[in-house]
Amino acid sequence: MEKTDYIEFAEKCVAEIKILQYKLQQDYNFSWYENWYYDQATGLITFSTNDTEINFKYFQVGTFSRNTNTWKWAWNNDHTFDNVKEKSLVVKDFGQNSNYTKLTDGYFESSEEDAWEFAAISAHLTNAIGVYRPVDEHLLIFLVLTEFVEKDEAQKIKDKFVNCSTHDTGRIAFVCKHLNKETKVGFEEAFETFENMELEEDDEFQAWCNECEIERQKTDGWNETSMAFADIKLVCEKCYFEMKDVNA
Repeated sequence: MEKTDYIEFAEKCVAEIKILQYKLQQDYNFSWYENWYYDQATGLITFSTNDTEINFKYFQVGTFSRNTNTWKWAWNNDHTFDNVKEKSLVVKDFGQNSNYTKLTDGYFESSEEDAWEFAAISAHLTNAIGVYRPVDEHLLIFLVLTEFVEKDEAQKIKDKFVNCSTHDTGRIAFVCKHLNKETKVGFEEAFETFENMELEEDDEFQAWCNECEIERQKTDGWNETSMAFADIKLVCEKCYFEMKDVNA
């Protein structure tokens, strides 16, 4: 049985989230929007009706399965991207410091009521603005909304990502037409990179092969001739690093 202090803490968080949820609905009128879409790559959830949309940054708390009546914390889920589950570790750390086992065990039998409780605690510990709960078949997915994002800013974030037939969605990267995942052709980069690295606002993953580097040096840098030889193509970040691994 959970300790009395945990129960009191959880009840306080649930009371708080009810207030936050009411304010969120008053401010943004979620029921008006016909569609929702959350993207792990961008860390954005978008609500839309026709051309009207609103966006929020979010992190994933965890999932509750109606089939098995089990809860899985996001930090314990290999299918959840690191960027949208990192903040769930705040809850785990708090649970460890407070000796609250429900917040530290990664996967266990639970209830839908518990799941809302965990989401409320997560919102409280991260000073969030509310919670949204999409449903995917038998899974209830609990997302904590951390901040509203203006449409222009949201579009800038989305523009840094590309849909990939192999990896779904990923950050954009640029490579010459000769780079591939089977043949070793050399790998020159604009700067040293590693997967999931933080990029400066104007930085992009850029790479080209040995032959392109020869052409680039002939023209003392990129110009129309060397760029035409490279015939740059757009790929996702994961494809980029798979190509880099081939040429490492």
